[in-house]
Amino acid sequence: MPFALPALTTLVALLLYFITIVNVGRARIKYKIEAPAVTGHPDFERVHRVQINTLEQLAAFLPALWLFALYVSPAWASVLGTVWIAGRALYAIGYYRAAGKRGAGFGIGAMAFVALWLGAAWGVLRVLFQG
Repeated sequence: MPFALPALTTLVALLLYFITIVNVGRARIKYKIEAPAVTGHPDFERVHRVQINTLEQLAAFLPALWLFALYVSPAWASVLGTVWIAGRALYAIGYYRAAGKRGAGFGIGAMAFVALWLGAAWGVLRVLFQG
C-alpha cells in the first residue's frame, strides 16, 4: 500500500478543514452572526477568514501532495504534507488570536506547498522527458 501515507495525510488535512468549519459555526453562535452574513464582529471575521483561506489553500495543496506522491515519493509527500498541516494549524491559532499573528503559520505552510509543487513539477517533467 504505497499510497496509504499520503491518503492519511489527506484525511488529516480534511479533518483540519472540518475543524475550521465547526469553528465558524461556533463563532456564529457566540457573536450572533446569522447566515449568510460573513461580517460583523472582528473575532468572527478572523475565524471565518481562517476557514475560507484554508479552503483556498486546500485547492492547491491536495493536487500538489498527490502529484508529488505519484511522481516523487509517497513518504516524502506525507512528510511535507504534515508540515503543511502543522503550518495551517499554527496559522489558524495565530489568526484566531490576532490577524498579525498568522504570519509564521502561513510561512511554514507556504514553504511546504512550494516544496510539494516544485517536487511534483520536477517529477512530472522528469517522467515526460525520459519517455
